[in-house]
Amino acid sequence: MTQTLELLKELIACPSVTPHDAGCQSIIKNRLEQAGFHVEEMHSHDVQNLWARYGDQSPLIVFAGHTDVVPPGPLDAWHSDPFTPTIRDGHLYGRGATDMKTGLAAMIVAAENFIRKNPSFLGSIGFLVTSDEEGPSVHGTRHVIEILENRNEKIDYCVIGEAGSYEKLGDTIRVGRRGSLQGHLTVYGKQGHIAYPDKTINPIHQVAPAIVELTATEWDNGNAFFPPTTFQFSNIHAGTGAKNVVPGRLECDFNFRFSTAVTPEVLKERVLAILEKHQLKFDLEWEASAHPFLTEQGKLLDAVEKAILETTGLETIRSTAGGTSDGRFIAPTGAEVIEVGPLNETAHKVNESIALDALEPLTEIYEKTLTNIFCR
Repeated sequence: MTQTLELLKELIACPSVTPHDAGCQSIIKNRLEQAGFHVEEMHSHDVQNLWARYGDQSPLIVFAGHTDVVPPGPLDAWHSDPFTPTIRDGHLYGRGATDMKTGLAAMIVAAENFIRKNPSFLGSIGFLVTSDEEGPSVHGTRHVIEILENRNEKIDYCVIGEAGSYEKLGDTIRVGRRGSLQGHLTVYGKQGHIAYPDKTINPIHQVAPAIVELTATEWDNGNAFFPPTTFQFSNIHAGTGAKNVVPGRLECDFNFRFSTAVTPEVLKERVLAILEKHQLKFDLEWEASAHPFLTEQGKLLDAVEKAILETTGLETIRSTAGGTSDGRFIAPTGAEVIEVGPLNETAHKVNESIALDALEPLTEIYEKTLTNIFCR
């Protein structure tokens, strides 16, 4: 059993359903301290966070990840207990095997291997680990970054171990992520008996043309790195439950996934203009949960792409697809941020698993990235 597999099995055995860590960070803390890291616990509310650093020189490259996992879902749908790491048919099964305990285990072993081979390298290696990535993401990475920024501890490069490969390990890396802007719209009408529509104002009828226009609008054309902004409704509700009552209000939620080609302010202005054009009586609340970020060509991107090529023979594809990640809290500090990890095929699914033959190559990619940063 390899070191990465051994550590991964320990982590999967911890039932760390978000925001609970369930002992994962104690395992990681002990491991990193043995390797010579100075480890700090930066817990906030019910979230456990860990910051570890080896060395005090620049540049500082940080491996970032999360120990929390999504709930396993119906246990009778799993072929084995989701928190009992089980090997069968060349795969290791367990919740978090893909997202993202494999990434964590591989990054830790890679750092250990690099330090053992290069004890006098010039620079520093850090680890930022949280139990609040799958949840609200309020007291996790964002909290740690605030502490680091307040004490002027600057991250130069950051590698996040999120599962982003598609068909082969390393075939895709994330060089950025889209932003997420959520809107909650309340449209007011006048409730009354459905048989007397002249005495009512139906907010469903009132808002329908605006919904059509919003969903048909092209918000931008994207750019060389991002696809066009998307707009989707996720919830619409109106009515009292009775079939003979015109409702007095309608509430709905919608979301933008937007690129660096547009700003939240522009999106808000355009939505407001459409709603006002249709003469609605409404309230609108906004929540910007993520801003887009992009890491362009630099030392980290060169180092990661070269590590993947040397390990797998693949020319990796740069992507900004997918949802949000904790990179959105790290990139604004000025750090170069790249996400590279295992295949994402089984992430969040029942019978989540990782191929055993992917563990050592992933560990090697992380170790070669360190070598390319510090030794070449």
